[in-house]
Amino acid sequence: MKILLLVAAAAGLAACSGSSDIIYRPAEQKLPIYIKRIAVRPFANKTQQFGLEEKITLKVIDEFLKNGEYLVSPENASQGVIVGEISHYILTPIQYDVNLVPTVYKLNVIAGLRLLDRGQNRYLWEEPALQVTKMYSAANLPGGLTEEQAREALWEILAKDVVLRTVKGFGSVSSASQKKLPGNPEVQHSSATVIP
Repeated sequence: MKILLLVAAAAGLAACSGSSDIIYRPAEQKLPIYIKRIAVRPFANKTQQFGLEEKITLKVIDEFLKNGEYLVSPENASQGVIVGEISHYILTPIQYDVNLVPTVYKLNVIAGLRLLDRGQNRYLWEEPALQVTKMYSAANLPGGLTEEQAREALWEILAKDVVLRTVKGFGSVSSASQKKLPGNPEVQHSSATVIP
């Protein structure tokens, strides 16, 4: 009797695992159909590091061109505009040799991003604190990088996240945000969510 029940339970589980009706799949939240052209407004740089804004702006434009889903055009000829700012640039040595010379670094960049619908004059999505991190060995070590090389790798990641967020929609990337809990304005809740 027990064996018969186990066989029936196993068959039931096997039938359930093959069914795609049980798996939760949220609907894609794509951009409105009338948005065909995207512009990338030059990023604002709120850090002490000079020249970051130019490189990330160009990298995001390049990623949109590679993706090809939306045409990249000047802001006055586009329906959507990527608006971004680099809010944090933190380089931290995290490992040292016996002489206390840094051998491994952690580079952390946080950017706020939004997509402006020019026709409706409203933001379609917002990533208030999109964070990218790169850990790398010092340039004098085998396989090591300079700070500039590590920064270029970060721009690549960040640009791909911006394009992914725009093309794939809600839930494709996420950032940390501070949100108040409903009904209790005194309590802050930190979560890794996307604010649509």
